[in-house]
Amino acid sequence: MRAKIARMKRTIAAAAAGYLLGSIPSADVAARLASGGQLDLRASGSGNPGGANAADVLGKKWGYPVMAADIGKGVLASFVGRAVGGPNGAHVAGTASVVGHCFPVWSGFRGGKGFASAVGQNLATFPAFFPVEAGIVAVTAALPWKSRSVAVVRAGGSAWVGAGLYWWLARRPNGWGPKPTVALPLAAAATTAVVWQRFAKANANKPA
Repeated sequence: MRAKIARMKRTIAAAAAGYLLGSIPSADVAARLASGGQLDLRASGSGNPGGANAADVLGKKWGYPVMAADIGKGVLASFVGRAVGGPNGAHVAGTASVVGHCFPVWSGFRGGKGFASAVGQNLATFPAFFPVEAGIVAVTAALPWKSRSVAVVRAGGSAWVGAGLYWWLARRPNGWGPKPTVALPLAAAATTAVVWQRFAKANANKPA
């Protein structure tokens, strides 16, 4: 019983750490530095406080570092989660970092779409599949979809979940990532659901 409680505490700590790391406002910091505090990305461009909008509004010299920082949040959260809560902690913290990025308490839960942080989570927790995942995303993004961003999330997310399920059942090696367990496909599904919802909402709010 004590062991279960201890594991639960470690998992909760991993989730909390992941959320806090994910909620670091990378795009907001960049906007303040670039504009002297005069510009709010939520009121400029697409209204999304993420790397793509930062690149459009502030320029690539600000946008690319924001993207890198957001990817880094997913990577760091997963590594911290693993240190705190073991393999399952890595997956929990990775997903929590995406939630933190999308719904940061410091900004009234008005965050980004979570794609870059999800990329970081994938890289840290599923390195064996990451190159294939990157290829699927790149090919999907190059095709003439009506809503390219949603198509990318659907294709990439479905591949992530399906591959995670296979890696777990087949007990495949996972590079530097944690040993595949049922937590791999479950975390992939949870993260995909969050990111998918954010992209779908953003597309629904676009003017016709």
